This record gives sequence, structure tokens and C-alpha cells, in this order.
Amino acid sequence: MSSELTEPLPRVVRGPRRAPLARWAAIRHGAVATAALAALIVAGSRDLADFDSALVGYTFACLFMTFGVVYRYSVWLSKPPTRKYWVRGFQVLFSPRRWPRLRRPTLIVRALWSKIIAQDFILRRGATRWIAHMLIAWGCTLAAAVTFPLVFGWLHFESGAAGADSARATYRVVLFGQPVSEIPVHGAVGWTIFHALIVSGFMVVPGVMLAMIRRMRERGAVAVQRFERDLLPLLLLFAVSVSGLLLWVSYEWLHGYFYGALAQLHALTVIVTLLYLPFGKLFHVFQRPASVGVTFYKEAGDRGEKAVCPVTGEAFAAKLQTDDLEEVLGEVGFDYAPRAGTGPAWSELSPRGRRMLIGRAHSRARRGRFS
Repeated sequence: MSSELTEPLPRVVRGPRRAPLARWAAIRHGAVATAALAALIVAGSRDLADFDSALVGYTFACLFMTFGVVYRYSVWLSKPPTRKYWVRGFQVLFSPRRWPRLRRPTLIVRALWSKIIAQDFILRRGATRWIAHMLIAWGCTLAAAVTFPLVFGWLHFESGAAGADSARATYRVVLFGQPVSEIPVHGAVGWTIFHALIVSGFMVVPGVMLAMIRRMRERGAVAVQRFERDLLPLLLLFAVSVSGLLLWVSYEWLHGYFYGALAQLHALTVIVTLLYLPFGKLFHVFQRPASVGVTFYKEAGDRGEKAVCPVTGEAFAAKLQTDDLEEVLGEVGFDYAPRAGTGPAWSELSPRGRRMLIGRAHSRARRGRFS
């Protein structure tokens, strides 16, 4: 190996102060997104003609949630490592030059299936954990797909054509003020649509129970979990689902007894959950789609040029990743260049090469001590 290689030691240097500017930009983005959603609510409900005033609490909670989610997402993207992954992912995704080599259509389908739909990366951690996560994820997705259009006044149902008997009665589906279809009141399609929230409740409740059992029994989970980060979101989802199911029990079998009190309880749990969402663990729902871009980034690195360690002479990582790492380290205020001004930067060395240099430094120090 070259005798000019030195042992570069990392130093912390003062980096640019971007935090205040990033926060102001995040506030601006959150305000714009909230205003845009408010405008869409007004326009989609035909100047609030189709808006149900009884749902105004839900609406304001959704507006606050939108501001919080966009604010936090903007701050998250302002972090140099996150921003680098985000930018590189989209550069690879939308780069025609890389499409043939990356087999872009196949890769994007595989990434969407693995990261978003099937989420098989959780299955590798355990079947029970995966079942719980899938029940919660898709139960909440179904509930959101039904709830938000109804709350915003974008979707509502009107009485449709009625036949000679009530068995042929229909409901007209109105989307953004335009009738799109009629569905029979009685039948599998009508039952599924009108009981979608009930189905989602029966998915979320067992999913939450499985997750709680795992958190109470697995020592690894118990050792690191925190109430506000790990248990509170599960309790909120459980409260929302159970209170919603109690509403169904009230009007289905109890002739509406206690419906008013249960409706207020359900509204309270939903509003608290929406207000909590941008600040707790549930925020990862909005971060997860970014993993699709990370998949493209890693695939481009695996198929591209490799970084070779100057100490061992072996390829150890994608050169795209090591170059980006060196740039990010400078942005966050770390200088990994050698102090003597010669030799490679610490970030250019493989783990084995770093251990070898540290071993050589210890050997020289020992020889100097006893010489």
C-alpha cells in the first residue's frame, strides 16, 4: 500500500445555518397547502351547498392536519441526507438515459408492490407483525377513502329511482355535484358501500390488538417503546374504530339509543387522532411513498460505477453513494479530509480499510512508545 496514506480524522466544522429559513419555508408550504384544501372543499361542494355543517369539526381538524403534515414533511425534506435521497431518487426515476438499464417499468411495479402494497419488508420481521400492520394500514386506508370525500362535501348520496316495491329502491351517487351512478339499496354492492367504515373497523381493531400483544410480550419492543410514540397511536386507532362500531350497533340493533352521545365520542376520537397525526408515529404514512425513489437510487448505484477503497483496493460501495455521502457530510458540518492534507478522505475508505489504518496507527504509536 502507498506510504503516503495517512489516518484522516473527522473534524466538526461550522456549517451554514439553514434551520430558520427551512422552518419559514415549511410554514409557507403548510399555509399554501391548507389554503388549497380549503378552496377545494368550497369548490368541490359547490360553494358549500353539499357541505354538511355537522361535520365542520372534522373539516377544521383536517385543515390543521394538512398544515402539520406539509410543515413537517417540508422540514424533513430540508435535512441534507433526506433531500439528497429525494432528489437522486427522482433524478433516476425520471432520467430516460437510465430507463433501459434499470428496467424502469418492472422496477417501479416491484417497488410499489414491496414498499406500498404488500409491505413484505415487515413480513421478514415476523408474520404476526405483518398481519397486524396490514390490517391497520388497509383498514385505515379504506376509512380515509370513504371519510374524507364525505366530510369535504365532494361525495354524497341522494334518493334515486324507486320501483313498485322497496326492494328496487336505489341511491344516486353524486361526486363533485355530478351524478355518476345509481346503486341498489339492497344487495351486495350497496351493503359493501354503506358498510365500508364498519368493515374498516373490523380490520383495524384486531390489527391493533395484535400490535398491542406484541408490544406487551416481546422484550425487545418493551425495552425501547415509549407511550406517546408507540402506544398512543394504537390507542387512538382503537378508540376511533370501537366508537365507530358502537354507532353501527346503536342504529342497527338498539333503535338509535345513545346514538347522540356515541356520535360525539366518535367525533372527539377522530378529531384528536387527526390533530395528533402530523406529530406522532402515524406520520410515517406520508413518508413511506418516498421509499420508492430510494429503491431507484439503490438500483442505480448497484448497476453503476463502484467505489474502490485506496487501502484495500477492493470495491465496497456504489460510487454514486460515496460521492453523495461526501457532499452531505460537508453540508452537515463534518470535515473528513486528512489533517496532513495527503491521502484519501475518511469517507472514501471501506470499513476494512479504516480498520487497517487504525491498526497501523496503533502499531506506530506502540513502536514509538517503546523505542
